[in-house]
Amino acid sequence: MLIGRKKEIQTLNTALASPKGEMIAVIGRRRVGKTFLIRTIYEKDIIFEQTGVRNASNQDQLRTFAGAIKRLTGQPVTVPEDWLAAFSMLRDALEPQLKTDKKQVIFFDELPWLAVKGHKFLDFLGHFWNSWAAQQNLLIVLCGSASSWIIQKVINDKGGLHNRVTRYLHLKPFTLAETEKYLKTRHITFTRYQIIQIYMAFGGVPLYLEAIERGKSAIQNINDICFSDTGLLKNEFNRLYPALFEKPDKHIAVIRALAKKRIGLSRTQLIQTAKIPNGNSATKVLEELEQSDFIMAYHPFGKKKKDKIYRLTDEYSLFYLKFIEHATYQGEGTFMQLSQLQEFKIWSGYAYEGICMKHVAQIKKALGVSGVYTTTFSYLKKATEDEKGLQIDMLLERADRVINLFEIKFYNTEFVMNKAYAEQLRARMHLFMRLSKTRHQVLMTMMTTFGLKHNMHSLGLVEPVLTLEDLFLE
Repeated sequence: MLIGRKKEIQTLNTALASPKGEMIAVIGRRRVGKTFLIRTIYEKDIIFEQTGVRNASNQDQLRTFAGAIKRLTGQPVTVPEDWLAAFSMLRDALEPQLKTDKKQVIFFDELPWLAVKGHKFLDFLGHFWNSWAAQQNLLIVLCGSASSWIIQKVINDKGGLHNRVTRYLHLKPFTLAETEKYLKTRHITFTRYQIIQIYMAFGGVPLYLEAIERGKSAIQNINDICFSDTGLLKNEFNRLYPALFEKPDKHIAVIRALAKKRIGLSRTQLIQTAKIPNGNSATKVLEELEQSDFIMAYHPFGKKKKDKIYRLTDEYSLFYLKFIEHATYQGEGTFMQLSQLQEFKIWSGYAYEGICMKHVAQIKKALGVSGVYTTTFSYLKKATEDEKGLQIDMLLERADRVINLFEIKFYNTEFVMNKAYAEQLRARMHLFMRLSKTRHQVLMTMMTTFGLKHNMHSLGLVEPVLTLEDLFLE
């Protein structure tokens, strides 16, 4: 059963109904459900499908191609000697089966594995499309988890595939609302607080969510999935990046560096911390990680584009590096023990901030400004001898000349504001207004789990107060 993906489904159906030949590129991080989506929507329309084999030789890829042709024709075939012969074979096999009244789908999955370097798969795919397939009632789907590879080699290609991709989908992990819907289809009835706990540990990646078992609490599931010897995510980190990137050492170094700095790092800081060489190779690594949804880049308020900050946003990588990799505890109850530590409570606040930054659309809806253009920033002003420093992890600058400064708190009860904290918030807001020299209206906005208990200290200071319920808006 498909959960969410409304825009993607609409795009796929529109392409299928189009009167012209179509080529769609589908990208998204590993385990996010790309293949499932395509096979589900095009189940009755796929006439030919080939999946690339990881680390296989070009000859082995051609052998799997021959097997797919055999399934299409029902006749024995010889293995083509190269991709020119392979695509000629595909054309010969398709021509007798083409339908004028119904578009049929050719699906190449795990494309980066299929296109073995030096054997011109993409060149001959471009020739196949330009010389014949584009004029037929066909739709070609190109899919892969190495998002940056597809963007560079297919979408931005300067050769035979230049401007040939007619539609482009970037599949993201589930939102909190989609995660809740998915769990309900499996009759798993977590509270929303428990769903947040799950999301903090491994995000909205569908394959990871499949490992959750009905009848167990969120804490029991996290323990079994992440800390037991046979748990799906016990060693997923060591498989994840090598499966996506040909030489993953630099990517992993960047991920480890960002995991240690909750507010993120500038490019210069990141290169120094990760100990990777500066230059084009570093740029490529950062682009690949960003395009694969592991990190995000954003601009500090009032700074230039070159001053952007990188932040690790993949929940599983954060959780693995902080708690799984060097777990002190072993066996049943490991996560229960971890969750009682002050270190975990501090980390939970950081993880909750990351989830909020991923759900800005839901926050805007809760604020009633869905139709207002906004930009998400952080703010950092280092202290000097004459001036206090200021750090704000998230703020929204709105086109209606309002800035929301977010104070994000992850508590398991209603948050109570005391006099000292209220004075601190007022001081932070006034300092921001003075340092930023903004002429916008500035609102202090609280993002809590279970709300704020209003008292004399919060009156007139915080407007509005959002809760975890708002993050589940659709």
